[in-house]
Amino acid sequence: MNQALYDYITSRRQRELRTTTLPDLSGEYAARGLSPRARMSDRFVRLMDAETPHILPGQKIVFLRTVNRPYDCFTEAEWEDIRRKHFIHELGYISNICPDHSFLLKTGLLAARDFADEYGRADIDALLRLTERYREKALEEGRTDVAEVLAKVPAHPAGTFREALQFFRIVHYALWAEGNYHNTVGRFDKWMVPYLKADMDAGRITMDEAYELLLDFFLSFNIDSDLYNGIQQGDNGQSMMLGGDDGHGGEIRNELTDLCLRASGELKLIDPKINLRVSKKTPLSVYEEGTKLTKVGLGFPQYSNDDTVIPALVSLGYAPEDAADYTVAACWEFIIPGKGMEIANIGAMSYPLAVDRAFHTALPTARTFDDFAAAVEREIRAQTEEIMGKVKDLWFVPSPFYDLLYGGRDISKGNKYNNFGIHGTGISCAADSLAAVKKYVFDEKSVSPEDYIRAVDADFEGFDELLHRLREETPKTGSADPLADRWLVWLTEAFHRAVDGRTNERGGIWRAGTGSAMFYLWHAAEIGASPDGRRKNEPFAANYSPSLFAKIGNPADIVKSYTEPDLKKVCNGGPLTLEFDASIFAEPENCTKVASLVRYFVGRGGHQLQLNAVSREALLDAQIHPEAHAGLIVRIWGWSAYFVELDRGYQDHVIRRHEYAV
Repeated sequence: MNQALYDYITSRRQRELRTTTLPDLSGEYAARGLSPRARMSDRFVRLMDAETPHILPGQKIVFLRTVNRPYDCFTEAEWEDIRRKHFIHELGYISNICPDHSFLLKTGLLAARDFADEYGRADIDALLRLTERYREKALEEGRTDVAEVLAKVPAHPAGTFREALQFFRIVHYALWAEGNYHNTVGRFDKWMVPYLKADMDAGRITMDEAYELLLDFFLSFNIDSDLYNGIQQGDNGQSMMLGGDDGHGGEIRNELTDLCLRASGELKLIDPKINLRVSKKTPLSVYEEGTKLTKVGLGFPQYSNDDTVIPALVSLGYAPEDAADYTVAACWEFIIPGKGMEIANIGAMSYPLAVDRAFHTALPTARTFDDFAAAVEREIRAQTEEIMGKVKDLWFVPSPFYDLLYGGRDISKGNKYNNFGIHGTGISCAADSLAAVKKYVFDEKSVSPEDYIRAVDADFEGFDELLHRLREETPKTGSADPLADRWLVWLTEAFHRAVDGRTNERGGIWRAGTGSAMFYLWHAAEIGASPDGRRKNEPFAANYSPSLFAKIGNPADIVKSYTEPDLKKVCNGGPLTLEFDASIFAEPENCTKVASLVRYFVGRGGHQLQLNAVSREALLDAQIHPEAHAGLIVRIWGWSAYFVELDRGYQDHVIRRHEYAV
């Protein structure tokens, strides 16, 4: 590894080179009456022309940002008007999709001018001017190796592994500069490996040389990531998928797969975020290699199970060959490279809110538990209807450069797949609440509906005995207890029924999911205490996981519980998340035990799984002495971050999660 480059980047010294800021152009654009496409292109051109080339110590894959994050293309008044007329998702810019990266690598930007519009051509010309300035800088510094690569790409198609890596870096850089975000990498060891194999076959490169290039390439993901949009620092969507169905009945597993896992383990950085596609055909050795990354505390790889995901996507209307080629968006939502313009995180439904509303309005008059359950399902449906009803006249800021990766088609208007996904948050809280209500109100009849409601509304103050029973003695999901697990099944089925067969305004479908994103904090703050014994201001579990206060110690039981539902029906994405005490990896055999647990999850039909190796003591010390823990990495909801860069609420949630032994 180039230690000088690694130290330069991890010490954030490259940020000192960011000395330029573009003026706020939105007022000028408004006064000139420029169209959205014209604004995006003009800002991109100005940004490229304002960049100053720098080559870091020994750097092989170049391009870094020297201009600070630019201002928006629209004034606040213009955004207000746009929002009055349209539904705007998040920031309004294209995000969370995955292009077919191999397309431009095989085309080259000069040839792309033939299908680009005037704005795309202006973008191409500006990017090539910057590339030429980088080439001149390389020659000036005696870096003829860099200059030779930049004389070829991105103007012309990539022909070697290094050219392909450099081409991707420039395109990735440009997408962020244009204003798009959560720009994903896709199936890297599928579309990049031909370049590596061609070099190896021709004797142009050794495996060690390829590995050094890959290390440099991985470092490039960490150069400008502080400029990348996200709810928290680190939430940047630089997700890389490895492995999976090869389209011919086998699994992708090649030299590049192995190099990527090795590079990630050596660098110990949060980007790129590694995902592994696996199946029942995957050998234990692959899970063991993945577990090595968990052991060093990266919070990834995240595993996606082809045996569940591919049939689920086919059942949702995806062509089998497209379903087999799936990747993930920024976190975990399943999307199709090059063919999708899915908005897989367009809204979130709160299971505990549905229970809370039914608990307060329907429980007092419910004659049977089925009556109460029916009220909960009505509330689930009401939330999904509300989410669906808000999405009218969807509009995105067009992206002339992004369009180049789709042959010049205006991707903001849609693509082959235009499906929308809804998260489902707090499922463990809701399932445990249903189990408790059934047990105490309808089966034992030991608690009246009125007393139960009073206890919840009082945050259980004065109801200590009931609170103890709920938190310590009542069945909880994750314990392999069928009395609770049946409600995981029931809730996922109810959510599926609420969206099944519904279409959106772009002709796509609605997909139910098991992810939570940041809503595990936001939705929990919207209600008081819950019938499962969760007290006011206690957060929900992240994603698809047991409640934070549940007394659960066996991860195999959690896997058993959380694979009881038919996860094909809620396959928008959203992993089961397990936290292991980092000390378990002191015993070498435990790597194999954890790998076997992942394989058990896959064999039982789980869809997604992510693991965290954490030390509670280290996390607590990091809150007191953040300067001593700058490299401490944790998994949040679908991405890894540096613990000390997170807001306190996210830090506290990580600390409160379960730590399991194997």
